[in-house]
Amino acid sequence: MPELLRPDVARHRAWLDCRDDYGRDAVQHGSGLRKDEDVDTLAGFTVYVDRMNRMADESIPLTEGLVHATYWWIADGDEIVGSISLRHRLNDFLLNAGGHIGYGIRPAARRRGLATWALREVLGHARVRGLDRALVTCDDTNTASARTIERNGGVLEDVRDTELGHTRRYWIDLTAA
Repeated sequence: MPELLRPDVARHRAWLDCRDDYGRDAVQHGSGLRKDEDVDTLAGFTVYVDRMNRMADESIPLTEGLVHATYWWIADGDEIVGSISLRHRLNDFLLNAGGHIGYGIRPAARRRGLATWALREVLGHARVRGLDRALVTCDDTNTASARTIERNGGVLEDVRDTELGHTRRYWIDLTAA
């Protein structure tokens, strides 16, 4: 049974296995991982985990251009299979390209319904936060992600060129039962 886990230093090895499945230099959507971040050492990983958990604390001021966000790792048993994040509000970049929710599933765990499950779970968290609707985006060529969003009620608003490339932008109504 899958579950959402808050980032935790105790899962360093499982997280590294997930990262390595993507590839060390690959983008891991929803993880908040920065390209120059040292996560191989326990000390560096601790800094990363602390940063991810602090992002959810709205009493902590953030650097200009960032928004508060809650991060989870998607786990299936002892395996970390991906990451998902809920941005608490949208800035101009997120409204245009990034959306409220970002997620990714490691290559070895794809096609098991985990992204659909995780997005549904995080939409529940968005409702609790008081959002009436959530913007979820994906690359125009990512048909698997488009299906995941549509399975969760996503209605395509448009496809546009953004800082992230040719992007599909979906809104999900969170007021529907």
